[in-house]
Amino acid sequence: MLKLKKDKLVNQKRLYLVLLVILGIGILLGLLYPFFLSLDNQDLLNTSITSFFNNVMNQKLDYATGLQNSLVSNFSFLIGIWLLGISVIGLPIIALLLLLKGFVFGFSISAIISVYHWKGILGAITYVFPSNILFLITTLLLVFYAISFSLKLFRYLFLKENLNFKQIMNKYLKILGICLVSYLIVSLLDVYFQPFFMKLFTFFLK
Repeated sequence: MLKLKKDKLVNQKRLYLVLLVILGIGILLGLLYPFFLSLDNQDLLNTSITSFFNNVMNQKLDYATGLQNSLVSNFSFLIGIWLLGISVIGLPIIALLLLLKGFVFGFSISAIISVYHWKGILGAITYVFPSNILFLITTLLLVFYAISFSLKLFRYLFLKENLNFKQIMNKYLKILGICLVSYLIVSLLDVYFQPFFMKLFTFFLK
């Protein structure tokens, strides 16, 4: 029994490590991507970033629409990953989506720094903390349990392992609820707290 628990812990650590590597690769690619954009795309990126922070500084943000878009985006991602975990063939798609989220995270940081240079480091911090950090942590948790569930489902259906599938499913449903609450907090922070935090950065641009 002790050996089984130890093996399970080792496998969980390995899976977390693999997921962290995938996320890290995505972040690294996102950090590097702005440097390979054409001049026209770089100008478009600069315009988008400066326009965004100008809207923050002048408080020209539509909070209701922003919250609605954030909730739809986060909950759609949550349900999508959760359902992919139920399918045996969803593993590569889940890994790809994790890579994509890491890419977007890294790209956001790099884009802000590329526009505002050293001042952009502060801008990037105010942009990613705390909502985007919480989003990545929740996403890692969600992806970990989605992949774990998918692997257990595969062993249960095709390898005929003796697993308490009802208990496993109940745990997976609890993870859905936890992530639902966490993504809700992310959306609220992103829309109502993050702009005020980012406004601190805009004072350095005057």
